[in-house]
Amino acid sequence: MSIITTETATCGDLRSRAVSSLNPGAHAHQNAGHALGVLHELASSPATASDALAVLHELQVHQVELELQAEELRGWRTALEAALRRQTQLYESAPVSYFTLDLGGAVRELNQTGAALLGAERKVLLGQLLSVFLAPDSARELRALLMSAGDGLRGKVCELQLSGHRAGSRKVYATVSADPVGGAFLVALMDAGDGAPVKQGGPGAAQ
Repeated sequence: MSIITTETATCGDLRSRAVSSLNPGAHAHQNAGHALGVLHELASSPATASDALAVLHELQVHQVELELQAEELRGWRTALEAALRRQTQLYESAPVSYFTLDLGGAVRELNQTGAALLGAERKVLLGQLLSVFLAPDSARELRALLMSAGDGLRGKVCELQLSGHRAGSRKVYATVSADPVGGAFLVALMDAGDGAPVKQGGPGAAQ
């Protein structure tokens, strides 16, 4: 009787170890490997061979669950990549000039419309202060806008005067907000000369 009880207890312990190793809250690969080891122990004894089949079934179910989860993750990745491509296309083709400025006011990123507005290639504009393309009063106004955005204020629209360089002399409407990721400002400029959006350049335009 004691031998049967011991064997039953051993079987129950092995089975419990195998099932607990399939806990989805832990590391899947390590757990599956441990469960396979327990499965080998169960299969090595005639008294626990039937339990080995039960554990094998649970391992197979666990594998199917992991495959379904991986398929779902691949679907989410595909959807996110498609959304990113759409947003990038919208950003690049927008009639509004978009800039990302660091805390010092230097250009980190800009779209094609922004490069066309300032009359220079994008790679040349990166790292330059946006204020150098503005009249002195407008440069001060931009700095005030950046400070306001840094204090959490947003939604204010002001008129700035572009001046010098290839940007020429023209008025633009500007809005500034803090980058939600932090450490930067998002600036939108729209040509205010006749209310029309900035036109994209031809084949020789900035890239």
